[in-house]
Amino acid sequence: MPFKPADNPKCPKCGKSVYAAEERVAGGLKWHKMCFKCGLCQKLLDSTNCSEHEGELYCKVCHARKFGPKGYGFGGGAGCLSMDTGDHLQQENAGVRTNGACLEPRVIAKAPPGEGCPRCGGYVYAAEQMLARGKAWHRECFKCGDCQKRLDSTNCCEGPDRDIYCKVCYGKKFGPKGYGYGKGAGVLQSDPYANGDQAPKTTVIDTASIKAPPGKGCPRCGGVVFAAEQVLAKGREWHRKCFKCRDCTKTLDSIIACDGPDNDVYCKTCYGKKWGPHGYGFACGSGFLQTDGLTEEEISANRPYYNPDTTSIKAPKGQGCPRCGGMVFAAEQQLAKGTMWHKKCFNCAECHRPLDSMLACDGPDREIHCRACYAKLFGPKGFGFGHAPTLVSTDAEPTITYTEQLPFTGQKAAKGHGCPRCGFPVYAAEQMHSKNGTWHRRCFSCADCHRSLDSTNLNDGPNGEIYCRGCYGRNFGPKGVGFGMGAGTLTMA
Repeated sequence: MPFKPADNPKCPKCGKSVYAAEERVAGGLKWHKMCFKCGLCQKLLDSTNCSEHEGELYCKVCHARKFGPKGYGFGGGAGCLSMDTGDHLQQENAGVRTNGACLEPRVIAKAPPGEGCPRCGGYVYAAEQMLARGKAWHRECFKCGDCQKRLDSTNCCEGPDRDIYCKVCYGKKFGPKGYGYGKGAGVLQSDPYANGDQAPKTTVIDTASIKAPPGKGCPRCGGVVFAAEQVLAKGREWHRKCFKCRDCTKTLDSIIACDGPDNDVYCKTCYGKKWGPHGYGFACGSGFLQTDGLTEEEISANRPYYNPDTTSIKAPKGQGCPRCGGMVFAAEQQLAKGTMWHKKCFNCAECHRPLDSMLACDGPDREIHCRACYAKLFGPKGFGFGHAPTLVSTDAEPTITYTEQLPFTGQKAAKGHGCPRCGFPVYAAEQMHSKNGTWHRRCFSCADCHRSLDSTNLNDGPNGEIYCRGCYGRNFGPKGVGFGMGAGTLTMA
């Protein structure tokens, strides 16, 4: 039996066999890698920028130039006039062989009327079907009816003539015509139908021509409202055409519609102007005076009354504001030391500075003060306790007489169990610990200079007392040259 080579597909461009290692697929045909180029500009193509038309490949620019819509607005930029069909490119490549393959038409089995592909009438199998208008199309037939551009589900438009179109051709053939409806804004698009017919005329229907029973129709025109055109507002049905602002006739939707007390609908601006509050601050901008439709008497009558006197409503004793004694309501209360104050009264008792929760200091006189006045009245006095480094002593005698903190009465603790300095019992809330025992907080000071101590500067002496570092070194530290306060100093104290 003679050898019969495998029947490989032929390249539509050069007519030679195409093998798997170099094939490119487009339009259901296989091409060589070097033959996969635009038929006009000879640009090499890939799967992202190729367009197939009747067995020939084109880049997207040349395909639009040769087969796309022409006229004002269809050029490279908006408002451009383009009538270029690419003829000059064809003349340059007249001697170049672009397609030497013999494309035999496919034999497609015809389907019964109404069951096959709407364009060719053949059977459509599941592997190649494309759906549009509820019918199955061949992938090869799924093209624009005018420019033959290949379509998909994103750019397919179903025309009223039961054919399919790209978006541009659909708009040109069936879209609105006139100024502003072209490709770019401001373009005049007045192309008639491809077959010479004029654009369809818009029929204006009177919504009030079919009257409804009283109380059941559109509230504005009284006509019957059908389901395809109804809009709901305030539990009633309106015509979409009638659903406008009563004053400015602006078209409304569910976001900006406002139901007025007169059973009509308004936009937000007209509703606020007609039914909203009037006066200073209620217009479109803050600080603007909105007084449309009001007289001076009405403006004065609607102005809210404010009584600045906080003592006009007296509270029971011990329950009102500590300063004025008036009733304190929730909208104006300020809390300090477990009592409620008016916001107006919540200021320093000395300098009357307004206070808040961060600045207020509760004094022993049951008043509130700012920090500066509190320190001046109740803080420590002397050098270093004012606004450093000033000396503050407002009077010859201290403002507050501090009582002696050492206990003079009560039973002392057993020996070795109380405070080493005073001998009285030490309770948990005031105890301070050292190596020699537990001390009162008031007794936890240096035995010589009486400086208050803590765990960082505490020194336990051999005599059972506690000292600061300086006094401990003076009493129990080494003596002689170099052991004084400064290096090289002779200390024999």
